[in-house]
Amino acid sequence: MAVSSEGDRSSWLGVKAGVAEANVGYLQARIETHDADEQAERLRCWDQSYDQLSAGRFRGSLSEVWFESMQLFREVTNQSVRENGTCWQGSRTFGIPLAMSGAAAFCGRAMSMDSLLTLCGGDELDFRTPHFLDIVGISVSAPMFESFARRMEGDGIGRRLASRRVVPLAGERLDDLRAALRSVLGVLDSDPGVLAHPQSRKMLQDSLLSRLLAALGEAGTEPETPVNYLVRRRVVDKAREYLLSHRDGPVSVADLCAVTAVSRRTLQYCFREVLGVRPVYYLRALRLAGVRRELKACGTRRTSVGDVAARWGFWHLSHFAADYRKMFGELPSETLYSQRAN
Repeated sequence: MAVSSEGDRSSWLGVKAGVAEANVGYLQARIETHDADEQAERLRCWDQSYDQLSAGRFRGSLSEVWFESMQLFREVTNQSVRENGTCWQGSRTFGIPLAMSGAAAFCGRAMSMDSLLTLCGGDELDFRTPHFLDIVGISVSAPMFESFARRMEGDGIGRRLASRRVVPLAGERLDDLRAALRSVLGVLDSDPGVLAHPQSRKMLQDSLLSRLLAALGEAGTEPETPVNYLVRRRVVDKAREYLLSHRDGPVSVADLCAVTAVSRRTLQYCFREVLGVRPVYYLRALRLAGVRRELKACGTRRTSVGDVAARWGFWHLSHFAADYRKMFGELPSETLYSQRAN
């Protein structure tokens, strides 16, 4: 979804303070993307990266609005990706899926349409998204949400959520929350000027948080993280780190077995559970993504597709071009020329 730092958040807060004097007090953006990296870079105040896992041209969209102490966003993606990173410090984030197709896992727990995802600022984001996902995120100041919950229910929410990541929900409260989110996003899309009034912003924030609290009141038991998941995720992360730090030399599955100190079969299990793909597939996908990032970053510098591909260990250029097109929906030369044209 996006990349940003605490510095970006400070900058945004400065912008917000400035526009508030003009009785605006909010920031809104909407974009469409054709690249997983671009999608990851566009959400303000999040520090994250995306690895595209499924093959095909990436198409995504992101609608985002900030007001009061809330960041509200809707993200749509049409490919399975692995999201890593963190949300902004001091926040509590909730993810509510509006539609999804395919298997998904959030921090090692299975995710379904009846799941609410949650994360605290500074917690690690580890999300293998389904092949298609339409999800709404609500990031809010954690102290403010805690205070709001105490006023509404006489008890805080932090202790109840604790370290939960996937909260099973069902029933009318969840349906009501989804309906409210669709309605709000629809109104903001057609008439964003409603947020120019502080009264509207306050009522909107309180309405969404009230519905969120009501839905959480029907929460079921969080599915347990598989006993071996954290161990297997460390294997996958170590393999990924090794690959990215050794891009100047060819890396094989055998190399990954050696650096992670596990057998080929164990490596297969780790990748299947964490990413849903085989190690050899992920190796190729990560190398292809590396080529794509270099081609997009070359600007006007003189370079060739062959040189960049060779640096990532692709020696058979016709096979490489076919794999690249299958993964990203365009030839590597098209990626290079489109960047130079810009």
